[in-house]
Amino acid sequence: MAGKEEFSKYAVPNMKRAYFSALAFLGSHDDAMEASQIAFVKAYDHFESFDTTKNFFTWYYKILKNHCLNVIRSRKSGRELFLLELKENMLESEPQQAIEKKEEILLLEKAMLKLSPHERELLIMREIEGQSYKQISDLLGIPQGSVMSGLFYARKNLAAKYRELL
Repeated sequence: MAGKEEFSKYAVPNMKRAYFSALAFLGSHDDAMEASQIAFVKAYDHFESFDTTKNFFTWYYKILKNHCLNVIRSRKSGRELFLLELKENMLESEPQQAIEKKEEILLLEKAMLKLSPHERELLIMREIEGQSYKQISDLLGIPQGSVMSGLFYARKNLAAKYRELL
């Protein structure tokens, strides 16, 4: 079995990215921290199956995604708010504008929750994490064309769900 040092060489540079990926699925800082840590433990336990000629994050992401989906399935309500952590400087300095911006963001978060996990995943990877179509394709193991069409429909569905909430 591979040693702790070898695993750390792959895991440590990917910790921040893992956290944000889990946050995209779960919407909570605490849940994302816990999920990314549990997924790293699972990855460590199965590290001998990792092909070192391949991309570590692509391999790890499958473990993380499966764990996050299990967490979502196990939630009693299944509809916890999908809160994206926002930087304060995104809000306008005027109180009224700040309130309107927060209301817009909450509506968008509610609309995101109405999407399928796959649609939400595609949007988060592309629009928030800024990943390329190729990176998404590699991570999800689907053709780039499927990523592009999936994003098209996810955006269209998001707009429809957002309009329903207005």
